[in-house]
Amino acid sequence: MQGAGRMIEIVPFTQSEREIWNALNAEARNGHFLFDRRFMEYHSDRFQDCSYIFMDEGKPIGLLPANIAGDTLYSHQGLTFGGLVVDQRVTSVRMLAIWDILLHRLREQGVRRLIYKALPSIYHRAPAQEDLYALFRHRAQLIRRDVTTTIDYLSPGVRSKRRERGVKKAVKAQLHFTESQDWPAFWRILSDTLQSRHGVAPTHTLQEIILLSERLPEAIKLYLAEQDSQAVAGVVMFDTATVAHAQYIAASEQGRDVAALDGLFDFLIERYRHSHRFFDFGISNEDGGRILNEGLVTQKEEFGGSSVAHDVYEVVVDTSAL
Repeated sequence: MQGAGRMIEIVPFTQSEREIWNALNAEARNGHFLFDRRFMEYHSDRFQDCSYIFMDEGKPIGLLPANIAGDTLYSHQGLTFGGLVVDQRVTSVRMLAIWDILLHRLREQGVRRLIYKALPSIYHRAPAQEDLYALFRHRAQLIRRDVTTTIDYLSPGVRSKRRERGVKKAVKAQLHFTESQDWPAFWRILSDTLQSRHGVAPTHTLQEIILLSERLPEAIKLYLAEQDSQAVAGVVMFDTATVAHAQYIAASEQGRDVAALDGLFDFLIERYRHSHRFFDFGISNEDGGRILNEGLVTQKEEFGGSSVAHDVYEVVVDTSAL
């Protein structure tokens, strides 16, 4: 290959590259602990791994966390996000070369589609959207868009009077807010809430979330609102270098009566103010992004958040180019 990509090669991930993978993810402009092998491997029995490492003159410069199902490569079905993870050496030209090499490999494998979950820019340590330009060049189609609600601590929105009243109600109820390891207590609240309201279970089982929190204690944390030493609400936080993200949110009936989540979010927003750029409440969409839960997104926006897009693209692999 000519130009900046002449020395780039694509290497299928194997366990022998585990340390190389994790080291690059930790240093990348757009690394995320979801791409750490300690996280990815908790559900390795459910997804056929088809991840790749990109090497330039023998040194790793990029990663693609991915799984394969039939004739489709996903980046990644088992993760909220996917996409190419790159270090400072991946210029726009090198990114185009990486895509050419990747698509050539997929053609050889008989892959006909690539589903690509782009990492939202709030998670970038430094700008890293070269992949979006490459997607455009390869005629990628946007097939899903969710919106997450995010507070930018450098330019926060105005908190509503309703949320302020909720915080005062929680204070009046003398709730105690704390980091906790009482995962079973919160998982009961979460499971009951999801089952009664939506007829579903949490994405992770209790055993899985405990396992992941033990593997990545600096990234996965539980915070509780307690009344009379009893958990009445909780939030599971996923912490990255730039974003404090609320992954799971739930309150018991007793907690809802005293606005426990309003009080807990007030506590958390202040806790992360000086260590992170963004506080993210998560998405408020259903049906592949086509439905916006207006009540839910309004509740989040009333804390001063605004929308960030989560985009998913489809690239049709032209197998006739072989």
